[in-house]
Amino acid sequence: MRARLHLIGRSGSRSLLPWAFVSQIAFVFPGQGSQYVGMGQALAEASPAAAAVFRAADEALGEELSRLSFEGPQEQLDLTVNAQPAILATSIAYLRALAESLDRELPAPAFYAGHSMGQYSALVSAGVLSLADGLRLVRERGRQMQASAPDGAMAAIIGLSDDRVAELEAAGQALGVFTIANRNSPGQIVVSGERVAVEGAAEKARELGAKRALVLMVSVAAHSPLMALAAERMRVTLADVTFADPRAPLLANADARPLETGEEARSELVDHLTRGVDWIAAVERMSAAGVTKFIEIGPGKVLTGLIKRIAPDAEGYALDDQSAPGRISVPAFLDPTATATGATA
Repeated sequence: MRARLHLIGRSGSRSLLPWAFVSQIAFVFPGQGSQYVGMGQALAEASPAAAAVFRAADEALGEELSRLSFEGPQEQLDLTVNAQPAILATSIAYLRALAESLDRELPAPAFYAGHSMGQYSALVSAGVLSLADGLRLVRERGRQMQASAPDGAMAAIIGLSDDRVAELEAAGQALGVFTIANRNSPGQIVVSGERVAVEGAAEKARELGAKRALVLMVSVAAHSPLMALAAERMRVTLADVTFADPRAPLLANADARPLETGEEARSELVDHLTRGVDWIAAVERMSAAGVTKFIEIGPGKVLTGLIKRIAPDAEGYALDDQSAPGRISVPAFLDPTATATGATA
């Protein structure tokens, strides 16, 4: 397996790689919910660079995060304090395996964008945070989120007309703390807040014509005012961490504005705990700036699917491909000599 992955990036002249595409490329990173038992295992077996990331993650956290990622059990992996660092480690393992397969350092893309905790993966990729700092920070973020709102809840609302969202929000807020946490794609939002408000809003969404309204199996109310305590505690934690300027702009979760300094990135990691994720705005901004190729770096391919619903003409490439050698599929446009073509959706 190691030899097979190595050969993907071992043919022809490296100087001819088509980096003229860079202005058309965005690197995007998934958030919590993308985790699955076994993620990164085949990759680490095939790629020395990926294996080194998992060893570094185990060392940084002082525990075998790699074993939990590879072997589970699922219920332990799904805990916020475990899922977030495991996703970050897997995402950076894919990033470094991609560079290894191409036999050279990856250039900075036009944009980096992370969905929720995927911002941490994006910041490590962009050189803003070290891998060790990123891992320790998402572990602490998970702890603080779980402690901040023990009776919080979230629900996915699918197929609700955009012109009924304001009515849904008003109905939820009449029952308690409630907000629109994520705008994921046209017709797909996630709501967050106190459990009674979220459960009542899910019922209201069905009345308003939603195709599905599913209360999620999570114990946190992410991206809501209930995360205020977690945000303030993370502000204190983040103050002691070094933040470099990103290699290329990172898009803010709430409003998709470009973040171009380390200090802006530091503030983002506080602000996004209590504000929503507007993934639609992020994809639209990148598309408007000329991005046509989105590379999803991390476990699964959820973002690739969302991007195609937001920008149907865009090309989406998920590196995580079950059918590819080492479970990594290298987009052909990055290396015309590669045997893998990239997974699109």
